[in-house]
Amino acid sequence: MWDKIWEFLSSVPLWEVALILVAKVIEVAISTLRIIFIGKGLRKPGTALALVEILLWVFIASRVITGMQETPLKGIYYSIGFALGVYLGSILESRLAVGKVLIQAVIMKDEANTVINALRDNGHGVTSMDAHGKFKEREVLMIFANRKNKQEIINLIKNNDDDALVVANEVSYVQGGFVSPWRKLAK
Repeated sequence: MWDKIWEFLSSVPLWEVALILVAKVIEVAISTLRIIFIGKGLRKPGTALALVEILLWVFIASRVITGMQETPLKGIYYSIGFALGVYLGSILESRLAVGKVLIQAVIMKDEANTVINALRDNGHGVTSMDAHGKFKEREVLMIFANRKNKQEIINLIKNNDDDALVVANEVSYVQGGFVSPWRKLAK
């Protein structure tokens, strides 16, 4: 019985298993990034990724489909590669953090200047508006930023006002406003 199981598991050479898994992981990770780039309006990088993705897909799929009857394990390795590729693609996307965000913070009026100065000292543009809470006067801060800087900005707000209500939304379009000269250089 163990002989049959081992024969089934070793029916695909190890190099071919590695090729199918690694290539499929890369292909699906690229696919995930392509979809996100196109959705964010980055057509040129999205199109370049599409070319690489389809080239990989053609060669991997043909490798798996050829001989599928004799070695159905290729299909399983292909499927595992797909799942791992989705996971890797999502990790890459969160690390690249492409896009813009609007961060809004509702803070106590007395702590507004401290938070605003901390944000501006770190090169972030801040718009503030007076607001009226249920019991106290508040200030609403609006910060447009690259998604990559979202956590840094939230940490600056929380470090200066730990009771702040912070909301972050992805933005599809921003025009005008203040951008620090240092941030322009970093683009």
